[in-house]
Amino acid sequence: MSAPLTAAAALAALTLAGCASVGPASAPAPRYMDIALIGFNDLHGNLEPPHLAIRAAGAPGAAPVAVPAGGAAYLASAIATLKARSPHHAVVSAGDMVGASPLVSALFLDEPTIEVANRLQIDFNAVGNHEFDKGWHELKRLKNGGCDKHTARQPCQLSQPFPGANFGFLAANTLQADGQTLFPATGLKRFTQDGATVTLGFIGLTLKGTPNMVAPAGVAGLRFADEADTANALIPQLRAQGADIIVVAIHEGGATTAGVNEASCAGLSGDIVPILERLDPAVDVVISGHTHRAYLCDYGRVNPQRPFLLTSAGQYGTLLTDIALRFDTQSRKLVGKTARHVIVQGEAFDSGQGRVELSPLYPVFAPDAQVQRLVAQASAAAAPLAQRVVGQATGPIRRRPTDSQESPLGSLIADAQLAATRAPERGGAQISFMHAGGLRADLVPDAQGQVRYGQLFGVQPFGNHLVVMTLTGAQIRALLEQQFDGAKDSSHSRLLSVSEGLQYRYDLRQPPGARVSGVTLQGAPLVDAAPYRVCVSSYLADGGGSFGVFRQGRDAQGGGQDIDAMEDYFRQHSPVAPPAAARITRVRAGG
Repeated sequence: MSAPLTAAAALAALTLAGCASVGPASAPAPRYMDIALIGFNDLHGNLEPPHLAIRAAGAPGAAPVAVPAGGAAYLASAIATLKARSPHHAVVSAGDMVGASPLVSALFLDEPTIEVANRLQIDFNAVGNHEFDKGWHELKRLKNGGCDKHTARQPCQLSQPFPGANFGFLAANTLQADGQTLFPATGLKRFTQDGATVTLGFIGLTLKGTPNMVAPAGVAGLRFADEADTANALIPQLRAQGADIIVVAIHEGGATTAGVNEASCAGLSGDIVPILERLDPAVDVVISGHTHRAYLCDYGRVNPQRPFLLTSAGQYGTLLTDIALRFDTQSRKLVGKTARHVIVQGEAFDSGQGRVELSPLYPVFAPDAQVQRLVAQASAAAAPLAQRVVGQATGPIRRRPTDSQESPLGSLIADAQLAATRAPERGGAQISFMHAGGLRADLVPDAQGQVRYGQLFGVQPFGNHLVVMTLTGAQIRALLEQQFDGAKDSSHSRLLSVSEGLQYRYDLRQPPGARVSGVTLQGAPLVDAAPYRVCVSSYLADGGGSFGVFRQGRDAQGGGQDIDAMEDYFRQHSPVAPPAAARITRVRAGG
């Protein structure tokens, strides 16, 4: 195992390929002020190492390597190391710092993540959609502290009272009924060197589609304005306050076809693009998020009229974006900006494909002792809660598919989602779908048949919320056909589990568009022109898994968390038995 590097050695070794560059790389001179801007996004309360690896460049001429990444204690050390390269620095999160969190944070209403973030000494967090999962009143409590109860869970279980965040929350386009923003729209940070002062102005935005991604009650009374219009209107105000450099932190993003370490905008796509095309060219840096994709992009390569430096650091604290800004204090201009991704490598882990060892090609960060203590405290406190009995099962419920590729566990979750959203006030769902990739473990009761909360969390650890939308019968047929795009006779693992009452047949020998037949709902044929209310996870609702049909849904209504739906189902239906695998039938030769 490689020994952790000292801060100086780690800094010297931060040579991860991938540098989006604008401006000259001339030698430092007294007239220049160098500023370290450090960005990350979509932490989602991942305090413990998430057991993820970053695929990074190997030694010259060798294959890429898997580098273990993440963990709040290592993230703190990596941030401190990057700060050490300049006395002038700022740390910014582009949203979803909390929400959809692992058990160790979620059980305590994400208070441990806020306390860890305090230790990280960040400056601003632009709130994302998942910050509203528990409602905006609870989000205000996370910022301001205290023990007011806004959810079913008890606040202040670990810290009494909970101190709140010591860094700024920004929400420029999240407006209350009186027109005021829920949190400040902007923030400033000033640096002084040899009598010269340089000011960074920050604008924080979340995606305007947030109301469609959370429960309506969570954003009741709020309005989410257009991202580009909001930012453009704020730039003159920031200039009037002395801002020399404009940074937009926005919880919206995209993806590229370039590798995580490549300095390229190749194939840039996603909802961030139309926002950038309307954004004032006065913006210098855009730190983005939401899509959980890592990219570096000198947007001037896409549109020379808008030479933004666009970045996203992926997810779960596995990467940091190290942005170097050079400002000419005589001409009062930003003359250089570069970016690279730094892997937050801390400890090896065992995966389903074998052990992921530390890589000597990249820095290994020692854990921050104080953050490590905070995480250990939360982990120890979560352990008994994870053992809470939620119900019983008649036997193991497996995610492994049947001969027709239908997953018993997936069917159960689809049933639970349907039960949670069937009431008219909860969306009026008639059908529910569950994707195989969201099933992370089998559900195996103990010898007494008991199922515990920690097991439910192990099955569905992503913290997705439920979304109910309207699709026509024709769109549902197109969706079912989409499952088999590119599938061969023995490869159709994209099959969605369906809730009770929906049945159909499929035959892979038939041409595309004719593979699915006999679709019925509660015994009646599906009508192409008729509207149906469909419940899925937020992952699928956003087109995840390449199921683009879901993005055509109308009248979307956000619901509760997926794991809460499962817990409620077990409490109401125990002992739960594996659903009969008779909803989907595969037609074979002679069948």
